[in-house]
Amino acid sequence: MACTTYQLGNLVLLSIAETPQEEDSKSSRIWNKREKNLDFLWKEYFKDPSQWWDKRASKVDPGYPDFKHKITKQSLRIDGRHNPPWVVEELKSRGLFDSNFMIGHGRDEVNAFLSMLRECGRGKDIEKGSQIHDEIVKKGLLEKCADAISIMYAKCGDLSKAKELLDSHKSHNLVAWTALISGYIKQGQGEMALQCSETMQGLGLSPDSVTYSSILKACANLRALGKGEKIHDDIARQGLLQNDVILATALVDMYVKCGEMAKAQQVLNELSVFDVVIYNAILTGYAKQGQAEQVLECYERMCHDGTRPNGITFSNILKACAILGDIGKGEQIHKEIVRLGLPQNDLVLGTSLLDMYAKCGALPQARRVLEQLPARDVVAWSSIIAGYAQKGLGEQALKCFKQMEDEGVSPDAVTYTCILKACGSIGAIKKGKEIHDRIESHRMLQDNTILGSALVDMYAKCGDLVRAQGVLEGLPVQDEVCFNALISGCVQQDQGEQAFKWYDVMQAKGLSPNAVTFSSLLKACSSMGSVENGVKIHDEIEKEGLLAKNIVLGTALVDMYAKCGALVKAREALDGLPFQSTVVWNALMTGYSQQGQGKEVLACFKQLQRAGHSPDAVTLSCVLNACSHLGLVEEGYMHFVSMTKKFGIEPDIEHWTCVIDLFGRAGHLDKAAELIQEMPPSNDPMVWSVLLGACRKWGNVDVAKWAFEQATANCNDSAPYVLMADIYVAAGKERDAQVIEELRRSIEKKKIIAVHTA
Repeated sequence: MACTTYQLGNLVLLSIAETPQEEDSKSSRIWNKREKNLDFLWKEYFKDPSQWWDKRASKVDPGYPDFKHKITKQSLRIDGRHNPPWVVEELKSRGLFDSNFMIGHGRDEVNAFLSMLRECGRGKDIEKGSQIHDEIVKKGLLEKCADAISIMYAKCGDLSKAKELLDSHKSHNLVAWTALISGYIKQGQGEMALQCSETMQGLGLSPDSVTYSSILKACANLRALGKGEKIHDDIARQGLLQNDVILATALVDMYVKCGEMAKAQQVLNELSVFDVVIYNAILTGYAKQGQAEQVLECYERMCHDGTRPNGITFSNILKACAILGDIGKGEQIHKEIVRLGLPQNDLVLGTSLLDMYAKCGALPQARRVLEQLPARDVVAWSSIIAGYAQKGLGEQALKCFKQMEDEGVSPDAVTYTCILKACGSIGAIKKGKEIHDRIESHRMLQDNTILGSALVDMYAKCGDLVRAQGVLEGLPVQDEVCFNALISGCVQQDQGEQAFKWYDVMQAKGLSPNAVTFSSLLKACSSMGSVENGVKIHDEIEKEGLLAKNIVLGTALVDMYAKCGALVKAREALDGLPFQSTVVWNALMTGYSQQGQGKEVLACFKQLQRAGHSPDAVTLSCVLNACSHLGLVEEGYMHFVSMTKKFGIEPDIEHWTCVIDLFGRAGHLDKAAELIQEMPPSNDPMVWSVLLGACRKWGNVDVAKWAFEQATANCNDSAPYVLMADIYVAAGKERDAQVIEELRRSIEKKKIIAVHTA
């Protein structure tokens, strides 16, 4: 062994130069070591290919590896010079090895062509790719390059040529078949993708993780649940899901798009490796199905697993907050977005924030988010317009609409739907007609029943039922939604019989009424006092099984019976509901209260609380009114005091009036007057009318005079004058009564003059 010494400052470096014999021996040792290492790696690959990234379809250069381990990053090449002989046979049996490609004088030339074909595929340069194809044919290398040419055509979108090459050469190249399957999916040809997968497997080729991911995407697009489940079984049998999050994401996405959220969740539960993409897939599914609680639960698990959320994650969480109306959670998520440094001015995330605030009724916050967006598109504007319309703030909605158009943003069908709702909420029929004309000019009613329904609803809410009917009859496609809009409009205009007429027309057209239809019809029965029609609708509801899952419909049913005076049926309906609420109890209690059955009101109040429901303002109004009519002064006042202390409900003018009536009816006029002085300032004349009515009953002129002075100070209502005159007459003060009567006539005369001169 010869040694060469290099001096570098105070350091001495030794370079060892081997003799030729030593070099041969070392080379042999390295060769054997490489072979042993490759032998081990190939065995690991064949044992579980899912642990390796398949790089064959994305190789930039023929010298790059074909497979790379996901954890150790070790690599393998199918054409590696040091591959053990048994590997070649195994590769052949799996359709991964082309012997023609590995031998022959044209290997370097073939590699050059393959490299160029990959470049064409990546750049979607089909013209250059076709030229290379022709050159390959001229040189007699087609058999060696057919799979690569097919992959190029698949990536460039010429799927017929790609398939023709695979079929003509009876290709056993899994990458080429996978590329073709992927190409069909990108072009929306899911059926062809599945046919290709069957053809491929018919040739004896077994799909790998990449192929399965593509096939699952086809199943997702076609909603082919049965096929997807079979693939799931194959994947599970081969144990491919354990550490392959990409394949797992494709499986979850397939179940999500097929509406099988329980199965998607089960796949997630069985995984040991997660990433943000798979979580986003399932979050999106829950959000699209309106399962807001599940979205939040899944997000909590994601945080617990240590997976960092991104903009897509938060967009889904914000959608869930919007569905629940949970402004507190929404604000918490907003702070988290800021903490993580995510770009709030990102249009998608910013619009999700805006939409959440708008749907939760926090319009000032929604407006601030809108103003911070770098670009305001039609989706963002439509969200805030919808928020204003939902809150009945039609004027603000119209101002936003004008500002949107001033900025050059064109409205779409969603925007017009929101604006029509705003017009309906404020009775702006002139603006509604203008929007109608614009919709017609753009022929937007041809295939949009939601927009058509919004037009019907706008005219109905503005009281123009003739135009509402005309729009409905002119729609090319009529559905339950547009009929519901007209039926609801008829009910709002106290046209109950017309509502039932359109219900008959709806059924004659073969359309099935739903919970919204029946809720409107029950209101029509209430306004008409028609318990007979109500019973018929009740029977239809029972037949459809709608009460099992709709609390609003159950409340409307109880309310209808109560308002029609059929309190026994109202109670039976409430007892028959699968779930109850404070609102449905209120409907029954209001019915008892209107029929003067105070004891039943108080009994319901106790039952409501025993059932675990918290009373609200309406409940307490019924209770106070019942106590007043029953003369239960102490109990009534106790409930009044407990409103704030026990239930956290601030008394409104109706509650104050009830408790003043309670003391007034019992003759405690001084206490009633004292309460009036304690209550918040109000111009509501009802308070004074109640006290004056009590004074008339008990003949208390002194308190009456004080109440009359207060009642007439800022009010031109004639009721206090009539009551005061009656009190004076009852007290034998005819002269004072005449003075009050003359004042009343003078006020009435002034009112008439004001009307005529207006």
